[in-house]
Amino acid sequence: MPLPRIKICCIRDAAEAALAISRGVDALGLVSAMPSGPGVIDDTTIAAIAATVPPPIATFLLTSLTDAGAIIEQQRLCRCNTLQLVDAVPPGTHARLRAALPGIALVQVIHVVDSASVDEAVALAPEVDALLLDSGNPALAVKELGGTGRVHDWALSRAIVERSGKPVFLAGGLRPDNVAEAIRTVRPFGLDLCNGVRRDGRLDADRLAAFVEAARAA
Repeated sequence: MPLPRIKICCIRDAAEAALAISRGVDALGLVSAMPSGPGVIDDTTIAAIAATVPPPIATFLLTSLTDAGAIIEQQRLCRCNTLQLVDAVPPGTHARLRAALPGIALVQVIHVVDSASVDEAVALAPEVDALLLDSGNPALAVKELGGTGRVHDWALSRAIVERSGKPVFLAGGLRPDNVAEAIRTVRPFGLDLCNGVRRDGRLDADRLAAFVEAARAA
């Protein structure tokens, strides 16, 4: 099995981006306005950070917007090379984004709750370049769309990996001490985390190094 890609989310500034890149990560997550959760920065800051990131590092714009026109406008401002849609979007939205944003990768977040999440992922897989499995709860009055630090049922995630036919990133409560089990159980294309490599809200070099080492050792 090839090494899973590693994506560090909730990047707050260019210094955190540089730290993550120096530890060999493959992608950075930049969080725009959300109804809840950590790591939110404004679109101008996202654009400034993305401009410092060299290829081939992927820059993921996390957006909670669901209107295609608004998402297109936001991506053109932020200029990230990947769109991470953290909420469900209306039918036809992915096609509109593809038409308007050629060359921009589309990643749909699936919040893994029960077996219906597997069906949702399989149905949406043809519309996107990758899926990202997280532990939010969009059904709450104030939606949880990521950054919960909770682990979900990895057996459901493994079913999505096996059935979707697309690269799958695994998120939700990953840490240096559970990442090996996560890799063995789910066999994801990539790993995505925010809280597990932070101390007092800031990206921590030691925790990041421990996570990367544990992931590669697995």
